[in-house]
Amino acid sequence: MERRTVGSGALRAGAVGLGCMPMSWAYTRSQRSGTESERTVRTALDHGVTLFDTADMYGPFTNELLLARALGTRREEALLATKCGLLVGDGHLVANGRPEYVRRACDASLRRLRTDVIDLYQLHRADPEVPVEETWGAMAGLVAAGKVRALGLCAHDARAVRDATVRGDAARGGAASRGGAASRGGAASRGGTSREGGVTVRTARGVLAAPREAAYAPTVRVLERVQQVFPVSAVQAELSVWSPEALRVLLPWCVARGVGFLAARPLGSGYLTGTLTPGQGFEPDDVRARHPRFTAEMMAANQPVVAGLRRVAARHGATVAQVALAWVLAADPRVVALPGTKRAPFAAENAAASALHLDENDLREIAALPRARESWDAWG
Repeated sequence: MERRTVGSGALRAGAVGLGCMPMSWAYTRSQRSGTESERTVRTALDHGVTLFDTADMYGPFTNELLLARALGTRREEALLATKCGLLVGDGHLVANGRPEYVRRACDASLRRLRTDVIDLYQLHRADPEVPVEETWGAMAGLVAAGKVRALGLCAHDARAVRDATVRGDAARGGAASRGGAASRGGAASRGGTSREGGVTVRTARGVLAAPREAAYAPTVRVLERVQQVFPVSAVQAELSVWSPEALRVLLPWCVARGVGFLAARPLGSGYLTGTLTPGQGFEPDDVRARHPRFTAEMMAANQPVVAGLRRVAARHGATVAQVALAWVLAADPRVVALPGTKRAPFAAENAAASALHLDENDLREIAALPRARESWDAWG
């Protein structure tokens, strides 16, 4: 598999990684299998995948334990990326950026992952009650101590903050709230109906960006601050055919500074695989049961996006998912795609996407697809 540089060059990762979250968190519990998930990790390794992304809050904690078991004696073949900064609260996610917590969280992740060093340690969410420079300084101290090789930041736009709360709620089976992550001791904010304004724009690559033209502006401001403390090696943010917002500001920021970009949800939580049927429904503990793009109405409305990808796939003898991943990889050589799966055949299929190269005609055809819709689009 093609190798791509993450950050200043200390890390070299396969172009397609593996998001491990679905194995323990947010998606249908009845379909989880520890045995199959471990086989999925090993299959990914066999197909050239090197970057494995997890977090202490997935499970919570069990995802890191599962990944460690799966890697076993093959730890040296993998780059381990995990996260700190979010705790699972009662009905919401709680941000914690206190330096003492960061140090404890890192030590705990090292034990669960059965490793002496974490290759990429990411701040899951900045704590509004703690200056981010203090949090980042503590993380930099972990690099100095030899416990971490590089640092990353997870970016969140307005929709992602809402989704995070839905994920936390879905994992617990409670009622969905419409807020973001709460600060320590606080309730989740009720900002679900808000939407950033703007006009639809076309990026340099011809891809229609979503109307939230300033969606990642807060993340860029945080990045500018932490970059003054210690170099950022990677930024993780959603990027897919139906969520291209990061192409406008966030990815260019990374490219200009030699920062790696980890594309989260490149398959649109499964929708861009072309295997989901509008109206099929999801189990209550599945985040998609409460996601605005996975209502029966919106899944039907967004079928033209999948149909367009299927046309391109047919020309290449590829799957819809592989075309969706190839589009993400074509954004820039610094992009590493992180499709999540808990099934070994899908891990192999996703890895093969690194060999699929879309030509200019393919990219123009995908750029011309209608912008994906969600039920929140109808809210003022």
